[in-house]
Amino acid sequence: MPAPAIFAALSMVVATAFFASTTLLAKALGSGALGEPVHALQISHARFVFGCLAVLIVVALLPRRAVAQNARNGAPQWGLHLARTVLGWLGGALLFAAAAQMALTDANALSFLSPVATMLFAIPLLGEKVGRWRWTAAGLAMLGALVLLRPGAGVIQPAALLALGAALAFGLEGIFIKKLTNREAPRQILVVNNLIGVAIATLAVIAVFQMPVGVGQWAALAGVGVLMVAGQVLFLLAVARADASYVAPFFYLVLVWAALFDIAVFGVWPDWVTVSGGAIVVSGGLIMAWREARLRTVPPTP
Repeated sequence: MPAPAIFAALSMVVATAFFASTTLLAKALGSGALGEPVHALQISHARFVFGCLAVLIVVALLPRRAVAQNARNGAPQWGLHLARTVLGWLGGALLFAAAAQMALTDANALSFLSPVATMLFAIPLLGEKVGRWRWTAAGLAMLGALVLLRPGAGVIQPAALLALGAALAFGLEGIFIKKLTNREAPRQILVVNNLIGVAIATLAVIAVFQMPVGVGQWAALAGVGVLMVAGQVLFLLAVARADASYVAPFFYLVLVWAALFDIAVFGVWPDWVTVSGGAIVVSGGLIMAWREARLRTVPPTP
C-alpha cells in the first residue's frame, strides 16, 4: 500500500476517534456527569469558540506563502458561508442534545443519514440525477434508521428525533459545502465557518448560559471545540492524500469508537437493535460511497 494511502487511513482512524470524542464529552456535559447539566446550546457555543481559537492558531503558524496562496482563491461567498454555518451549528446542537439522552452509537448512527439527506436535497437544489443504486443505498440507510427508532417499543424517544433533525441539518449543510468547495480553498472555508459560528452560537447561548463549574467542565467544553477542529484538519489531510472514495468508508469508524466509549465510560453495551440498525445504515452509506466513486471514474459521454 502506498505511503499516502497509509497516512490517509491513519488520519481517518484518529479523526473518527476525535469526532466520537466530541459526542462523548457532550454526553458527559449534558447528562450531568461532570456537575450541573450543561445545555446543548452552550456545548455548541464552546465547540465554535474553542474551535475557532484552534483554527486561528493553526493558520497563524502556517507559512505566509501558504496563507497568501489561499487568499488568491477569491473573496468569501458570505451568503453561502452563513447558510452553511447556521445549518452546521443547528446540526451540532441537535446532535449534542441527542447524545446526552441516548446511546452514543444510536445518536451517531442516526446522524449518518446526512448523506441521504444531501442526496435528496441535491435533486431540487443542484439538479442532480439519482440512479437506482443511490436510491437503493438511501432506502437501506433509512431502513436502518427505522430500526434504530425502535417503533416496536411503543413510543419513539424524543432524543432519536433530535438525532434525525441533526441528520437533516447536516445533509442540507452538505449542499452548501459542495457549492463552497467549488469556489474557495478548504483553509478559507474552515476559518470563515468558525468565525461566523462563534457569532451565531454566542447569540444563541445568551439565554441559557451558565458559568462552567470546575476544571472538568472547562476541559470538556474546550475539548469539544479542539477535538472537532483536529478531526476536521485530519480529514482534510486524508482527502488531500487519497481519493474521497477511499477515505469515506473510514468515517463509519465513528460508530465503533462511540460504542467503545459508551462501554468504557457509561457501561452501556449496544443491544441487537443498535448493532443491526447501525449495520444497515452503514451498508447504505458504503453502497452510496461506492457508487459515487464509480460515477467519478466513468468518463463523461461525448
